[in-house]
Amino acid sequence: MVITDKNQIGFIHNSNVPGALELVKSLITNLKIPNTWVSSATELINFENEFNNTHAVVIVGGDGTILRTIRILNKFNVPVIGIKMGKIGFMAELTPENSYELLPKYLDNQLIDQNMIRIEKRMMLEANIIESNGKDSRLTLHALNEISVGNSKVSRLVELETAVNHTHLTNFRADAVIISTATGSTGYALSAGGPIIFPEAEMMLLQPVAAHTGLRDGLILDPKTVIELKPSIDYEASISADGFENTILNPGEKIIVTKSPNNALFLRAHQPDFFYEALNMRLGLAYRTQRQAE
Repeated sequence: MVITDKNQIGFIHNSNVPGALELVKSLITNLKIPNTWVSSATELINFENEFNNTHAVVIVGGDGTILRTIRILNKFNVPVIGIKMGKIGFMAELTPENSYELLPKYLDNQLIDQNMIRIEKRMMLEANIIESNGKDSRLTLHALNEISVGNSKVSRLVELETAVNHTHLTNFRADAVIISTATGSTGYALSAGGPIIFPEAEMMLLQPVAAHTGLRDGLILDPKTVIELKPSIDYEASISADGFENTILNPGEKIIVTKSPNNALFLRAHQPDFFYEALNMRLGLAYRTQRQAE
């Protein structure tokens, strides 16, 4: 490993996962990794001063921990390496068992320069809540998986006037409307009946959840698309990004979703086609017949 004072390694753990912090401490000690800082995912914002001097961040947890981290880290162009502690996940390549052997390779600048370890870019979304004056943004959110807009009250429909590139598309009456990236296609959008999309593809998926009116199927859009969602009168709406920061819209406000100027960066040893193997393992898609040959 070639790590200098200006190339620190950050370690982030899920404090709710048993053994996550212990694994972080053990990796740092046994691999003799210098110049490290350690944080839980919920306290990461307190380490923002370290990000500009950080070479890479190792995340010990599940996909949720990775999503929480990237929401804060994405604007600093710091790549992440995931160590999966859960059973289901698409973003992490390493496991606790193989991390002692493989992690040093991910942190080796020479292997990165030789493309033996590649930097994978994942498209993100940016959502702005536009005030009722139609001009000012009062809140900006970034998401790797999806932006979700639903009713602020549980078990209520939301009606959203939806425009694509400033052209009215439809009025959705649905449980929610999801704008997903390709990465997010295996998340909330999949449970809503959306397609599975190769995660490095740059696109947007407009996916309603249990639509009563409007489009019932997902719509795949160009990554440069501008999507506008405005709650109809008498409907209350809230927005969340990757399941975090549930924010209620004020009357007259609308949401504009575009491609984020930032990307999520992952350090990968596997080639892109590994996604299909991961899909098989995570979703149990392989079928082995028990029928004897005739």
